[in-house]
Amino acid sequence: MKKIALLLTTIFATNAHAAGGFLWLGEISHALHLGYVDHIFTKSFVAIIILLVALLYRMRVSKMTLDETVVPDRGISLRNIVEMYGSFIYTQCRAVLGEDDAPKYFKFISFLFITIFLANVIGLVPGFLPPTEYINTTLALGVLSFVYYNIKGCKELGTMNYLAHFAGPLWYMAILIFPIEILSNFIRPLSLALRLRGNMMGDHHVLTTFLNLEILGVNVGMFGAAIPFYLLGLLVCFIQAYVFTMLSMVYISLATAHHDHDEHHAH
Repeated sequence: MKKIALLLTTIFATNAHAAGGFLWLGEISHALHLGYVDHIFTKSFVAIIILLVALLYRMRVSKMTLDETVVPDRGISLRNIVEMYGSFIYTQCRAVLGEDDAPKYFKFISFLFITIFLANVIGLVPGFLPPTEYINTTLALGVLSFVYYNIKGCKELGTMNYLAHFAGPLWYMAILIFPIEILSNFIRPLSLALRLRGNMMGDHHVLTTFLNLEILGVNVGMFGAAIPFYLLGLLVCFIQAYVFTMLSMVYISLATAHHDHDEHHAH
């Protein structure tokens, strides 16, 4: 019994964070002599999963009549899971962006959250590398959010009016406020990237440590000691995706708000 438990624990302890750990997708990159790009393969794998789920959901809904789409499926199904997720994200969008703007940005926000969440969670699966442990992945996500909300701000208010937001409401303070606001704006993607990367790296290193301790604990009859840390890791994965998404929504809200522009003209 101890031998079986030791084997199972060793398998689950072989995760992507341990030095020299086995990586399923890493074997592909090494076979193609692409170097250490395992996180890129894993991120691509996450994107494929999202695409397949979206296509399956689309095929399922396209075969239904209008009346059937109103009634949810019985039990747990792909359609119910996708629609529950959509309902959750739309509720968050409506709370932060408002009833009128929520439909405009729902697609981007739903894409952003599920991408980050799955990229985090896949690191809990033995043999997979979480791409959010790498700064280039998290920085790319931060830049994506940065570019998106700035483009939307320019589109909603006009480029000149959007830039006027950074000058503040008082024209004689603009020479001081404008460079500070611009700098603060450009720091946002880096802040998003470092927060996500740091928290995910810390979480997975803690999990790795306790998995290795469990291997030692099997010899004295301790089984399942790392399970609470898997649950904690899952919670951290959700929280970090949620924080990143919520901050992105706040930035969109600030970039597209019209009242600041009106105040600027009033002064």
